[in-house]
Parts: sequence; C-alpha cells; structure tokens
Amino acid sequence: MGSSPSKPVKPSSVLQQQHVENEKHAPAEIATAFSALSVSTPNSVDGSVSLQNVSSWESDISHDPKARLARTVLSHSDIRDALVSRKATVATTHIFNNEIDFKTGPITNQKSSGRCWLFATTNVLRYEVMKKLTLKDFQLSQSYLFFWDKLNKSNYYLELMIENADLSVDDRVISHLSGDLISDGGQWDMAVNLLETYGVVPQSVYPESFHSSLSSPLNALLKTKLREDALILRKLVVDMKVAGASAQATVSATRAEKEKLMKEIYTIMTAALGVPPLPDATFTWEYYDENDKAGTWSGTPLEYYKTFAAKPYSAKDSFSLINDPRNSYSQLITIEKLGNIWGGRPVLYVNTEIEIMKATVIKMVKAGVPVFFGCDVGKSSERNLGLMDTTLFQYEDTFDITLGLTKAQRLEIGESAMTHAMVISGVHLDANGQPVRYKVENSWGEVPGNKGYFVMTDEWFNEFVYQVVVPKSLAPKDLVTVFEGGNAKVLPPWDPMGTLA
Repeated sequence: MGSSPSKPVKPSSVLQQQHVENEKHAPAEIATAFSALSVSTPNSVDGSVSLQNVSSWESDISHDPKARLARTVLSHSDIRDALVSRKATVATTHIFNNEIDFKTGPITNQKSSGRCWLFATTNVLRYEVMKKLTLKDFQLSQSYLFFWDKLNKSNYYLELMIENADLSVDDRVISHLSGDLISDGGQWDMAVNLLETYGVVPQSVYPESFHSSLSSPLNALLKTKLREDALILRKLVVDMKVAGASAQATVSATRAEKEKLMKEIYTIMTAALGVPPLPDATFTWEYYDENDKAGTWSGTPLEYYKTFAAKPYSAKDSFSLINDPRNSYSQLITIEKLGNIWGGRPVLYVNTEIEIMKATVIKMVKAGVPVFFGCDVGKSSERNLGLMDTTLFQYEDTFDITLGLTKAQRLEIGESAMTHAMVISGVHLDANGQPVRYKVENSWGEVPGNKGYFVMTDEWFNEFVYQVVVPKSLAPKDLVTVFEGGNAKVLPPWDPMGTLA
C-alpha cells in the first residue's frame, strides 16, 4: 500500500548475478523447447514439391487398404455424395415440437440470384400480411426491393469514390470497394433502409423479370459502367482541386456529374427489371383470400408496408445479434463503408454468446415470430437432403485427417463467413428444454429438402450461424441497451462480418 514496496528490493549485484545465470541456462531451455516441437529435416531444401516426397507418400498410402478403397470409389463419384453419413441423415428428422402455428406459402425461389436476404426479409414480413388478410398463398415483391437496393448501391459506390478520391486506385480500400461493388447480397439494416424509404408491394404489382431471377448479366454490365463512372468522378475531383475550387464547390460539381451518370444506370436497370412503382404513388391491388373471396386495396408502397407489415414488430425496431468469437461480447459492431442508402441506417450488430442467440430464437418461435438469420450455408450441408449437420460428411474418417478449426479461426483465416440468409420457423427441444434441431424456411424452391424446408442441428447452429434478427421487445434488455448506446467498434470494409448474405 502507499509508497512502501510490497516485497524487499534485491541489491543490484544480486540481480546481475541472476541475469548471468539465466543466460547460462537459456541455450539448454531453448534446446529442450525446440526438441518438443518434433522438428525433422525436410527432403526438399528449397521448399518445392520433390519427387522424393511424392515417392515416399505413395509408398505409404498405396499399402493402406482404406486409402485404396477411397481411390476406387471417389475417382468416379462426387466426394460429397459418397461420404454422406447415413447415421446423420437418419438421426436428423424434419420433426419439431415447437413451430409457429400460422403457415405461409408458397415456398419461394430466388433462382439464379443472390437475393436471399430480400427473400428472408419478405418471408418474415408476409406472415402478418397473410394473417391480416386471411390469404392462402402470397408473396411480397422481392424484385421491388431488389431494384431500389441495386440503384442505391450504385449511388453509394459512386459517393464513396467521390469521398475517397484522394486515395490511390491501388489502395486497399478502393480496390475492395470496387470489387463486388453492387452485390445482390445485403444485411438486415439495409432491408430496414429500403422498407422505411420505399415501402413494399405485393409480387403481382411488381413481378419477377428475367434479370431479377438471373442477375449476373445485369450485374456485369452495371459494374463495368460504374467502375468507368468512378474514374470519371475521381478525375473531376482532382481537376477541381487543381483549379482551386473549394471543397463545397468540388462536392457540388461532382454530385451534379454523378447524377448524370446515375441516369444511365437507371436507364439500364429499368430496361432489364421494369419501372417500379414510386414509394408515394398509389397502386391498386386485387386479390383472393383463403375462401376465394375477392378483395381490393389501394394505396402507396409506403402505406402498404405500414398498414400490413410493420406491426406488431416493425423492421426498424428490430436489430441483429451476432456471434463473432474474435470480438468481445456485449459489444456493438459496425463495418466501415458498408451500406446501401447513402446517409441511411448503418449496418449494426450486437455481439453476444451463442447460447443467448439460441435462447432468443426459442423465445421468438414460442411467441409466433419468424426469425431472420444469417449463416454459412455451404459448410457441412447437403442441398437435396435439406440437412445442415456438422457430422454430415465423413471426411476425417476417410482420409485420417483432422478438421479442427474453431469458429473464430475460420473467420480469421477466411474459411467461413455469413453467406446466406433464411428463416427459422420451428425448433425441437429435448426433455430439458434444450434445442436439438431447427426448422428452416429456405428460398431455393420446393425441390430441395422437405418441400423446400431444411433442418439444422444445434451443433451446426453453434459453428455456422452468425446472426439472428430480434425485435427489441423480445431481446435481452442489456443487449438492447448496447444497441441503443451507439458506441460501435468499427471493423474494416474487408472484415468477414462485412460479407453480405
């Protein structure tokens, strides 16, 4: 306590003697530690693949009966089909003792596009529309939200190019932003921006087009045009500065030029996707209810959203919980330079433990609320079976290998990221109330899985689910406080949490 040392101070001569003794023992200690690493001498001194190594490997493997069998089978069959675990497929059934009572339909199909997040969003929203109007089959227009998202992402990219015109074109930021600059993918907060700005319409009011269902040709053209536009705007910023223009005049001039360029983007998009209703323009929608009784409704897209899809849980009052073991829990996280509507709501996550996320899902399902969630669907999953299970493929037993990366390590090394969004509508609990498996509504049509529904094991949830979206009123209060606190840790644009589902 105070200024008095807690232990006697040793004389300097004693400390010097200890230093000498430590130096004497250091080589021996290093040698002991080095030997524990089981380091051997390489056959290839220069690091290349040597024929000596190949011959040695082949000699060992060719005498292994299991390896010979694997070569016989896998040389003419899909490794994923051949090594599916029968035990896993039998054990994980499409039966759930807790499901949302109200059933929606039909199963949706995003086809050859990356719009899963918009399908998940509209699949969640349609529950309330269908209940209020007693509809049998119904879809909201995913293409309507897709159009406004793509147009705004184009603008967002060009604004970033103006804002960062001082950076070299080979700077990592510019290079990253100019990569997949108008991705089909998105995040929950981006959906909130779209719904609050443009509302939503039934699919019959703005139906699918060829290029909403097959987006790559349109995306390729838009990316080429936008990259060219970015260079035009960057040059204009430089020219304005050389001419001695003020910062305000420079921004004004470049935005005026940007609007001319955006007109060309709009021209391309409306030709490929069709002209969407304006958010404040009245449309008339006619429909049949579940009893085949005809109905009609008139109003704007924003009015439609507020009337049918914003209650009892509005999108703007819901937020994302994530499980990212690399970062501290009970922490707000955002991604730098990630968004769709310029000046809109930023992408925000509250990082929390996986058990809290699972408890939140169970609470929502029991309350009859479908759950938007983000995951890495390509890992340990089989499309036709509709099965997501960490024990699904017998790679380790077949090849005598270990695949032991942790969730944090997968994120760190680029092995995993949030690649797909779906909806949880059921959960199977054991006798102790613990989750065993989850019912998942996908957007890949009715053929995969059980008529379009997938089943996800609890262990798969632990390893490959990264996000669930929860209304504030159903979320843990302490995490709501974190979300509303606004003090977010900013991750760089290329962080895996910035991957768009």
